[in-house]
Amino acid sequence: MTSEEPNITPTLLASPPQQRRKPGPWRINDIIDCRALGIKLSAIAMDNLGDPAAKRKAALDALHSALFRGRMIAQERLQQRVDGLDTARLLAAVQDEVLRALFEFISNHVEFDGTPFDGTRMAVIATGGYGRGVLAPSSDIDLLFIHDEKKSDWAERVIEYMLYMLWDMGLKVGHAYRTVSECIRLAKTDVTIKTSLLDARFLFGDAALADQMIERFERDVCRGTDKQFIADKLAERDQRHRRQGSTSYVVEPNLKDGMGGLRDLQTLYWITKHVHGGATLEDVMHSSVFTEHEYAVFIRSARFFWTVRCHLHFLTGRAEERISFDLQPELAKRLGYRDRGDQLGVERFMKRYFLAAKDVGSLSRILSAKIALEQEHKSTGPIVGFLSGNQARPIEDQPGFLIEDKQISFAPSAQTRQHPELLAKLFLLSDQMERPIHPAALSRVTREIRSLKPAFRERPAVIDMFLACLLETRHPADVLRLMNEAGLLGRLVPEFGGIVAQTQFNMYHHYTVDEHTIRTIESMADLEHSRTDISPLATRQFAEIDNRRALYLAMLLHDTGKGKGDQQLEGMLTARRACKRLGLPAAEVELVAWLVGNHLEMSEIAQKRDIADPRTVTDFAHLVGGIERLRLLYILTISDINGVGPQVWNSWKGQLLAELFNSTVMALRGGRADEERFAAQLEDRAEDARSALIEQRGTIPTLMLEMEPAYWTGFDTYLLTEQADMISDGAASAVKARPGRKRDATTLTIITADKMGMFARVAGFLAREGANIVSAQVYSSKSGSVINVYRLQGRDGRGFRADDPDRIEKFETDLLEVLSSDSPLPEFKPRRNRRESAFVVQPSVKILNDASRDHTVIDIAGRDRPGLLYEIAQTIVDHNLNVASAHVGSYGERVFDAFYVQTLKGGKILDEAVKTALKEHLLAVLRRYEPEGPETPAHKLARAKAKDSF
Repeated sequence: MTSEEPNITPTLLASPPQQRRKPGPWRINDIIDCRALGIKLSAIAMDNLGDPAAKRKAALDALHSALFRGRMIAQERLQQRVDGLDTARLLAAVQDEVLRALFEFISNHVEFDGTPFDGTRMAVIATGGYGRGVLAPSSDIDLLFIHDEKKSDWAERVIEYMLYMLWDMGLKVGHAYRTVSECIRLAKTDVTIKTSLLDARFLFGDAALADQMIERFERDVCRGTDKQFIADKLAERDQRHRRQGSTSYVVEPNLKDGMGGLRDLQTLYWITKHVHGGATLEDVMHSSVFTEHEYAVFIRSARFFWTVRCHLHFLTGRAEERISFDLQPELAKRLGYRDRGDQLGVERFMKRYFLAAKDVGSLSRILSAKIALEQEHKSTGPIVGFLSGNQARPIEDQPGFLIEDKQISFAPSAQTRQHPELLAKLFLLSDQMERPIHPAALSRVTREIRSLKPAFRERPAVIDMFLACLLETRHPADVLRLMNEAGLLGRLVPEFGGIVAQTQFNMYHHYTVDEHTIRTIESMADLEHSRTDISPLATRQFAEIDNRRALYLAMLLHDTGKGKGDQQLEGMLTARRACKRLGLPAAEVELVAWLVGNHLEMSEIAQKRDIADPRTVTDFAHLVGGIERLRLLYILTISDINGVGPQVWNSWKGQLLAELFNSTVMALRGGRADEERFAAQLEDRAEDARSALIEQRGTIPTLMLEMEPAYWTGFDTYLLTEQADMISDGAASAVKARPGRKRDATTLTIITADKMGMFARVAGFLAREGANIVSAQVYSSKSGSVINVYRLQGRDGRGFRADDPDRIEKFETDLLEVLSSDSPLPEFKPRRNRRESAFVVQPSVKILNDASRDHTVIDIAGRDRPGLLYEIAQTIVDHNLNVASAHVGSYGERVFDAFYVQTLKGGKILDEAVKTALKEHLLAVLRRYEPEGPETPAHKLARAKAKDSF
């Protein structure tokens, strides 16, 4: 529609869903009186004889009004809970009538006013989605104008007039002007054109010419090319999946092109229509290749996706296909999903979406393979029954299974209902024999599990087979993902079934909870089998653990408490229940429950605490209690972070976790952990570091000798050498920015005279430059100098300016100027981010005196924004506090920071009034720029689920 079109929101659209009655079937004459529209256009032509411009404008207004009325009615029906497929068909029908009326107007009242009709034959055909008789509110309309072999000025004038009228109505029109022979020639060489013509639908004009084109297309282009068309469309689908990330479970999915989305349904439709024919969607999909259940799943998914798509287009006013965070809450509201218990309405809506995408993925896998096999059999000779392979042979020593068409399948004698363990064994054999599963077997699994009673999962044979799939396969993630697609994994482990397709409404997690879990298992298996180098230390620890089964089960169950409250506490309960049902010994049950109940702790401590502080390490050592649990938790933590999404894991996080692991091992040696003992060990490590530096460069600058043991244990010899060289240069201030070896963090070292507020000043400068601080270590000497070391990343999650030496050099020069100046930094004006503003973020501030031996720890959580760290640091300075170290982490739209501070006298904050004032001022900083209003249920849920952001 045109940009001037009003945003119509009738009273009907605003009424509660439960008060609306779903309207009945529509008839096009009830929406557009086609005869009356034709008469009106004729009257317009007669009233404006001799004035072509006035005639055109009046006709355009009449057609635009008819089109707009149809869109309004379609939107009203959609809001009344009519499904989107019905809406898309109504919109296509409205478009048909407007086009037909326009064509007749041009033919009868435009061209006859000038050059008469020259006898050219021309047909107008709808192609693409419009050709299928469905049209989303903001989608293109694709038109094919077919003419006979004679060149025609009349036809070109008609087409030009029609296109300009459509464009002036605000429509996006894809068009082509060809002869029948040109259509056939192009369709033979371009699969996109061929696919478009597969959906061809005659609209108006010369019907015989259209029939000729369609007949020749079916005979000369389609006949005998089924196998090639299937290969082309599946290759096209796979390429599209790779562009979209090869998973349907990204939390901002592309409804049209994403894996498991509408385009996958259309691919199945195109393939089936090419092979079996059919006119309507229902005709095509009722072909013999589909079971009744598969047909029902297809139609249900199509209706749901079209409903979401139509709402999406009406909501945005454009052809938007990505269900972004800022749109998800409104879509959920329009579709009737409300907050329920501990689950947001938007999370319920997205779970429904991902369940539909899962169904489509399963259908796509099964039916594409079915049709491909059907074509193989057509080319190799007659077969007995549908898809009964003529190459079937039993698998030796595996009763109930056979190899069919080079794929693993069930033998006719397989008693899967009496022996449900065979359902899981199918996936185990596929991995062990490195053969794909036959589509008929996958379809059977999906059908069979619906008839199994819950007691089946407690059978010893079923449990053994499930554990074998988890523990005895080469690539357990691939096995579990396929089991999940088939619906079997959630039936075997109902605790896992509860998180299938579950989403978390935040920007940190990239996948649904079940997909994240499977990716963590993939990461863990890669660590175990040395298929990744993200953590060689974790790979070495795998060889030392005694409880491998407990580790894999804990990984599978680690997020089963999400959406139920405190995810670690609830996860312990679900993990304990699952492991008891699996028959694990009591000690192993408790180990799994402990790992699930503490799976966030190591990550939080490594990233939010000073791991050189003896209190931090000894408290963590008491939590784990022993080396075995430490090893298990370390491996689980690395795998969990790595499975969150692309570029979430980096070497800096790996370094922090490795330091915490090694320090805790040291604290646990001898069977006890206390602060004095660890402090003595820390001093021993510091002495080793000083000796290594002397061996490297001969001498140590006096400034470094004044530093505490934590300074010496915080850096490797290379960084210590670099700092010593910076001091030896003799400059009053020195700055050095160096990209890390893997360029996922840049290390910034500042050596200068200490002064009040310097940390805040540096934080402000870095924010202005676009650098994110992920860690800050501040070390002060007795003589009044400081050595500050920051780890920086850019907004892309990689090292700040890691690949640009010239910009790094200028950055260092500018920072030196800021350090030597006392002029105020420019005020920050944070940019509004539409996607981030969709989230409810509850700010919080905790001031802790028991988290560190020598410092007060300030824990801060809130919405991230440019300049926030500077404002926080300046607030801390305003309360006459020194920052000793800062541990900064951004998790999507949220930030979780921890500051180790001391008073100017060098002690903790003991004055309660000071703590109260500091907390209030920090909360004011966090709430700045936040929308004001009363606390809603969504705010309460956000506060309760704050820890689930990890």
